[in-house]
Amino acid sequence: MALTADDAAPTSPTLPPLAVPALALAAFGSGVSLRLTDAMLPLFAREFGIGLGQAAAVITAFSIAYGLSQLFFGPVGDRFGKYRVIAWGCAACALTASTCGLAPDFPLLVAARLVAGATAAAIIPLAMAWIGDVVPYERRQPVLARFLIGQILGLSAGVFVGGVAAEQASWRLPFFAIGVGFALISAALFAMNRQLPAAARLTRRGDGHAVARMAGEFAQVLRQPWARVVLATVFLEGGFLYGSFAFIATHLHEHFGVALSTAGSMVMLFGFGGLLFALASALLVRRLGEVGLTGVGGVILAAALAAVGLAPAWWWAMPACFVAGLGFYMLHNTLQINATQMAPERRGAAVSAFASSFFLGQAVGVAIAGALVVRIGTGPVIAFGAAGVLAVALTFSRLRRRRQSLEAGVDAAA
Repeated sequence: MALTADDAAPTSPTLPPLAVPALALAAFGSGVSLRLTDAMLPLFAREFGIGLGQAAAVITAFSIAYGLSQLFFGPVGDRFGKYRVIAWGCAACALTASTCGLAPDFPLLVAARLVAGATAAAIIPLAMAWIGDVVPYERRQPVLARFLIGQILGLSAGVFVGGVAAEQASWRLPFFAIGVGFALISAALFAMNRQLPAAARLTRRGDGHAVARMAGEFAQVLRQPWARVVLATVFLEGGFLYGSFAFIATHLHEHFGVALSTAGSMVMLFGFGGLLFALASALLVRRLGEVGLTGVGGVILAAALAAVGLAPAWWWAMPACFVAGLGFYMLHNTLQINATQMAPERRGAAVSAFASSFFLGQAVGVAIAGALVVRIGTGPVIAFGAAGVLAVALTFSRLRRRRQSLEAGVDAAA
């Protein structure tokens, strides 16, 4: 009989020491792919003779495909084993990243980014779901935070490498380098999958047509009221945050004359703020709890974004980006933890729905921000994103406190 997530999580199978770090390396590649084009937008606008709003299509296309593909990879990971599907996803990313580097014109580059987003969708959400399967809930948040170090550093490196490439007008080379990296990561993951204990190579066999079964799994997730709250929250978080974040490097370049490579290195500090959270996550969780992490993290993130958008000098972005990274991961990591537990019996589908909502939110946010940038400029767009993030974080913190009170009441009655 096939194992399920619920069968494995309580027993916490003994894992090879490099199992989670290998996933973190895959997350690094995914993060680089996601944010590589942020600092390249002015270069694309010049090289292809288009506006900034049109250039942002390389980000929107990736995010849309990434978000929608979650609806496929979640159930597939449950059926064939999450770790194995991640390995195959990295192999596919090696091909699609290289295809981006070969694109002869902007429409084909957008199309290649669309396909690259679809293949990258197999990595981070399934890795989170796999960790949820094999690590008990009470120990999960620090483990998940350590895994996310890979994604955090990847997001930062992506903006930095994109900025350097834009300065050198050599935007194709990074895509080829990412392709080679993904090929090596894929080989490492396949080797690691063979070393996993049986309980960590979970599969779930289902009856009936695959499409109907997938629809049923997502319907089961959406029937949970708290799941709907988490999914709506992360959609709005993605929209408000990344609608602003995607234009930070462009804002620094156009308003203050900062070189794109320098702007990319400043945005890279966002990742170091996230790294600080990952290293201090156990302490922060004990001190603040989920309610405190979301509320305080949202306030910190919103203040930092507002500082970037409204500051009178470029150097404000240096501490602001660092602080924004800390605040974001305080908020987002707590949402991720809730995602791994909002439907344990369908964890792959639940986490995939979470990631889908997050990246579809990003796609909508970047598309709207790209249209607004032409009319009101980058500074007001970033400040507007800050206000939206603050509202989302405080609302979720309030709802999480209410849910904890209800859970405590149920436990007391029992």
